[in-house]
Amino acid sequence: MRALIWGLTALFAAGWTGLVWVTHQLTGWLLGAVDAGTLKDAGGAVAGLPVPPLPEWLNLWIDTAWLGALQAWSADLLGWLGAVLPSGDALMAWVGPLLWVGWGLGMVLLLGLAGLAHVLIGRAPSVRQAVQAIRA
Repeated sequence: MRALIWGLTALFAAGWTGLVWVTHQLTGWLLGAVDAGTLKDAGGAVAGLPVPPLPEWLNLWIDTAWLGALQAWSADLLGWLGAVLPSGDALMAWVGPLLWVGWGLGMVLLLGLAGLAHVLIGRAPSVRQAVQAIRA
């Protein structure tokens, strides 16, 4: 039973590590692709786009005035983010280590739970013996 606990722990640890690694790579790629001035330009481009006509079945669910307001809000948000956010490389200098600190905390939790299960499984026979001794 203990081998099963540690085998599952190793499997979860590998999955957790892979997930954090992929997240780190994708975040680095996305932040590297976005320059500080690019967001301001994107905000202007979004504001200039016409609101596309919706299919008839979708008109029942979405109001076109709402789409215009959403488009204006998106343009304002992109313009604000372009002014506030640093470059992608400077932001990645903070995001990368934070991701790996989160990975470390997750691993500590995973190993702690596995250790607790290991100890509880080890005590299970003594608990059974104590219950049998009380009944006898």
